[in-house]
Amino acid sequence: MLHMGADIGIDLGTANIIVYVKGRGIVLKEPSVVAIDNSTGKVIAVGAKARRMLGRTPGNIVAIRPLRDGVIADYDVTEKMLRYFIGKANGHRLVFKPRVMVCIPSGVTGVEERAVKQATIQAGARRSYLIEEPLAAALGAGLDIAQPGGTMVVDIGGGTTDVAVLSLGGIVISRSLRLGGDKFDEAIVKYIRKEFNLAIGERTGEEIKMEIANACPDETSMVDMQVRGRDLLDGLPKAITVTSCQIRDAISENLSLVVNTVKEVLELTPPELAADIMDKGIVLTGGGALLQDIDKLIARETGLNIIIAEDPLSCVAVGTGRALTMLNVLKSQQNRKVVLKAIKSNAKQLY
Repeated sequence: MLHMGADIGIDLGTANIIVYVKGRGIVLKEPSVVAIDNSTGKVIAVGAKARRMLGRTPGNIVAIRPLRDGVIADYDVTEKMLRYFIGKANGHRLVFKPRVMVCIPSGVTGVEERAVKQATIQAGARRSYLIEEPLAAALGAGLDIAQPGGTMVVDIGGGTTDVAVLSLGGIVISRSLRLGGDKFDEAIVKYIRKEFNLAIGERTGEEIKMEIANACPDETSMVDMQVRGRDLLDGLPKAITVTSCQIRDAISENLSLVVNTVKEVLELTPPELAADIMDKGIVLTGGGALLQDIDKLIARETGLNIIIAEDPLSCVAVGTGRALTMLNVLKSQQNRKVVLKAIKSNAKQLY
């Protein structure tokens, strides 16, 4: 008996890939990392197993993150990674190729869009559709964007931050910032290097962010952490202690960029929709929403109520899955604008 390929939604994130299969929900959630043998070009590991190799590989093996700032940085490796995840989600058993919807940042160029679609097709998709991340995040957070009222979403991912105002199932105004969790990690690594003459890796920077970073620390939330690395002066292993206030200083510039982007979108929002946002507040999604007290920081700077979505890490993938229920209205392979038009006209089917 032949089995049709299941519809698949993919949150193609800079830090993590989350795969949603229609009728099954989220089936995979793994880091966007691929380990490759340089001499043969063979894929050694993908996902969590490859991430454990970052900074720990021998000369002939390299661990690559093929996505940077929300877009494809290494096309061939991205294709191999997508092929692995699509095959794993399908169980490698289906005769017919699946239809795949992929999330993209709202500020990508036409060239970047085509790269994502082509990589998805080459990786084994029968058809490839694109949806902008703020719209997918809103759908995944369970927001009723079908009504004629303003809803504001801030999606802070690994490579990008997307800020958008939505109404009637579509995006009214949006801004995409090529800044996300990865930039916070890099800022922490640079700060430790500059202030303590200590070299640490990306993974350690991320661990510091997750453990003690605070968007607006005070005396009651002050914590510290021991960090190990290599002393830049004598080259020997060394341990230091850093505090949440020091890490706040390290990421302050990036936090300011996020807050300023939120303010910019609010300034450009039509008055009627701005009034709706005052009543509803702003919804935070993405891994960056888990940064401690980031909601308090944005609330303080904007004067608005900030709501962190339930399971913010999965919102975009879940929203992509919900958008997959509308693929029956698409008669042929279509571009992003047509997908958004279909979502707008059929958004009420979700609620």
